Amino acid sequence: MSDERKDLEKRFFIYPQTTVCVKDFEAEGHILDIGGGGEGIIGKLKPDQVVAIDLRKRELEEAGPGPLQIIMDARDLQFLDGSFRNVTAFYSLMYVRSNSDQQQVFHEIARVLKPGGRFLCWDVRASTQPEGESREMYLVFLRIQYAAGREVNTGYAQPWPETTRDAEHYTRLAQTAGLQLVSTERQEHLFFLQFEKPAA
Repeated sequence: MSDERKDLEKRFFIYPQTTVCVKDFEAEGHILDIGGGGEGIIGKLKPDQVVAIDLRKRELEEAGPGPLQIIMDARDLQFLDGSFRNVTAFYSLMYVRSNSDQQQVFHEIARVLKPGGRFLCWDVRASTQPEGESREMYLVFLRIQYAAGREVNTGYAQPWPETTRDAEHYTRLAQTAGLQLVSTERQEHLFFLQFEKPAA
């Protein structure tokens, strides 16, 4: 085991690395990508359609050229009601620290979606800090495969959440915001959810 790995294991609870295959999806018009900085996978997948927002300018700069990039808080989206037919969040909701802030993000997503529009959400199942666990943060290593043979290796780290955050947690938030669950896919400690805003 490398010294770097030993150092990481002292600081973080580490989930096993998992391969995530991001399939292309049909999308009409612009796609709002919540937390679209960093690797910017959705922006790489659909660069001509994505409007990527992030709180941090540096994260958007790291994502590179392609999508339209805007510094914006997902709790207060600066778009008119019904602006988008598709909204995505690719391992970004885990960075919204409080459950109340997450709920506000879901309400904003529902507001800017057109009736019949979809919200696609990829995220990590994270429980509260396990009893006897001294490390205060968890770390998820991902091998992300997308487009035609393109791949990104990355890791996402966060403190343990205040309550368990799993597919059911996000589904409850979505339903409270008026969105309906369309499908759920689970892969070890990861999940992919599709929601829809009911047609008017």
